[in-house]
Amino acid sequence: MAITDSDIAGVLTAYLERYPQEAGQLAEPLRLLAEGRGVASRRTFPMHVTAGALLVRDHAEVLLIEHLAYGITLQPGGHLEPTDTTLVGAALRELSEETGIDPGQVALVSAHPAYVEFGRVPARPAKGEPDHYHLDFGYVFTTADAEVGRIQESEVTGAAWYPLDLAERLVGPRIARAVTTSTGIR
Repeated sequence: MAITDSDIAGVLTAYLERYPQEAGQLAEPLRLLAEGRGVASRRTFPMHVTAGALLVRDHAEVLLIEHLAYGITLQPGGHLEPTDTTLVGAALRELSEETGIDPGQVALVSAHPAYVEFGRVPARPAKGEPDHYHLDFGYVFTTADAEVGRIQESEVTGAAWYPLDLAERLVGPRIARAVTTSTGIR
């Protein structure tokens, strides 16, 4: 069964119970979710949901991609598909698709997202997308020995392991949250 707005609202509500200090910045997504617009679809505007994967290796490195459309370095992730049944499953699917990482070589750290971000995305007229917002749910996975495989060249120009401090400078505080989540130290 496809992911529903109710499923997404449940994950977001549980996240806000863990991180109540983020309630203000996530108030608008909660309001939009309550409208029942079907935000799992990438054709829903002004907001739809994406899922990301922060893969930490040996508590020392994180896997990042070079995003083709945006021209920036970020964690693997993307839009939900109609066949996705959970947000964490969508994150793992995106990780595998974009980086060629074997899903059998990674372990989920927590069923709860390590971060939820609400951010504006510029219009992409070629895809028929106006300015809109992504509500991105990021999950942390760990690995001891997974290696990058065949990348998804239609979306990614490269994938590589980055030292944690460099990854945080490139991507932001979600990296520190991923490391904290993966080590269990808060």
